[in-house]
Amino acid sequence: MPKRGYHHGNLRQALVDAALKLIEAKGPTGFTLSEAAKQAGVTPAAVYRHFEGREDLIAEAARQGYEIFADLMEYAYETGQPSSLASFEATGRAYLAFARRHPGHYVAMFESGISINRTPELAQVANRAFAVLERAASVLAEQIPPEKRPPPQMFSAHIWALSHGVVELFARGSPGTKSPFAPEDLLESGIGIYLRGLGLIDSDTD
Repeated sequence: MPKRGYHHGNLRQALVDAALKLIEAKGPTGFTLSEAAKQAGVTPAAVYRHFEGREDLIAEAARQGYEIFADLMEYAYETGQPSSLASFEATGRAYLAFARRHPGHYVAMFESGISINRTPELAQVANRAFAVLERAASVLAEQIPPEKRPPPQMFSAHIWALSHGVVELFARGSPGTKSPFAPEDLLESGIGIYLRGLGLIDSDTD
């Protein structure tokens, strides 16, 4: 098969797609730009028409991942309505679903060391994703008396950390971290314990 070369229809996206496959297979630091170029079917020199280096390529993969992630979080939140509790729990499950469906994007976003502030575009879409969970927490927290109500940013950060921990330890095949419980069950029960502690779920509710 002849190389597609410089006339590739969408070289920039082809390189991102190649990087995502390599990230998933080798990690964010386990491949070179030359490998990404080869995977995309172009010469290494062609890469520099679109990206200054590997980190720029990974940052674009992360930006696209946050776009998907933010859309998924917003969809989970909206479809969980009219119950604020159901909406909040749905955003936690959406995190787990995203990590499973888009492992290359997930690694580029959360394990590559690329700052969300690397570019304004990356920061904007990452903050959109974070804002969904914060909004869900803020609405749910309205049911808590003001004197016992945690700041929405803290509330959402706790659930974000819980979701991230379940993903990292039990949903990505990490060696030595097997659990007799499904990641979904771990996440649901953990969120349930947290919400009971805030008085948002009755202690006798399953």
